[in-house]
Amino acid sequence: MLQVFIITFPFFALVLCGYLAARRRMIPLEAIPGLNGFVLFFALPCMLYRFGASTPIAQLLDVGVFATWLFCALVVVGFTVAVSLNRRIGWNDASFGALVAAFPNSGFMGVPLLVALLGAKSAGPVILTIVIDMIVTTSLCIALSRLDGADAHGASKALKNALKGVLANPMPWAILLGAWVSVLGWTTPKPVAQTVGLLADAASPVALFTIGAVLARSQMLSASGHAAAPLLRDYLPVALIKLFLHPLLVLLVGATLISQGVPLSRFALSVMVLTAALPSASNVSLLAERFGADNGRIARIILVSTAAAFLTFSLTVSLLA
Repeated sequence: MLQVFIITFPFFALVLCGYLAARRRMIPLEAIPGLNGFVLFFALPCMLYRFGASTPIAQLLDVGVFATWLFCALVVVGFTVAVSLNRRIGWNDASFGALVAAFPNSGFMGVPLLVALLGAKSAGPVILTIVIDMIVTTSLCIALSRLDGADAHGASKALKNALKGVLANPMPWAILLGAWVSVLGWTTPKPVAQTVGLLADAASPVALFTIGAVLARSQMLSASGHAAAPLLRDYLPVALIKLFLHPLLVLLVGATLISQGVPLSRFALSVMVLTAALPSASNVSLLAERFGADNGRIARIILVSTAAAFLTFSLTVSLLA
């Protein structure tokens, strides 16, 4: 357990550094979108490209991983929406709560953390889960969020908007470009490879620092607003779904598929369970703000899951080891 903490501590410590820097105004809140933009459009795509180019294409097209992760994501979304809908929480808030319950922080935190824990072989399954969550899970939840007072074409318009957002997202394209390079066996020219490497190496520390800053900013903006603070029962259960139900579901479904002869390795299953045990993706807060959901509630879910994951994720690693 101590060895696990030694590996995971720096990752969560960087999140804490970003959080404290924003809370103490060591960096202006106006600078946070710039940090986020650097990670989203430069550093993280380079990291994903590098992993995609160096990962055998068979790992990126793993049918067992795809089926397990997609099924579990759909179950978590459906269950979270069902238990969240009430007089205070409509389709918009329930849908983004479901997204934050089903979408782990696999891009900013998962890839570098799991590669540090399990080696470069773990990148393939993690990258495949990112593709599923960005294309399928996110699009589904945004479409569901439009059901509040929507006309007959509301959901279809929301889905079109979601697909436009996916096409404008550089991360799936970086993964696909890296996979294409892997298939063709191309070698990236050395000056380009070194540039990509510098940006890729910056992805993990800057992303983790930015996660903390985004969490602090969301909490500060929510606290200074006129809306009442979310009730504990409106956000704590969703954080528990993310940290406990999601990884347990992935473990049970994956083990069942393996017992039925589905081609899914136990190593890939362990990677998926650990990915599901990660805290909620911080970029959901930005989506919630854009689509008019209760961003204070979403920020609290992300904050609680990130703080608690330091213990719960480390415990999951020790149990699977």
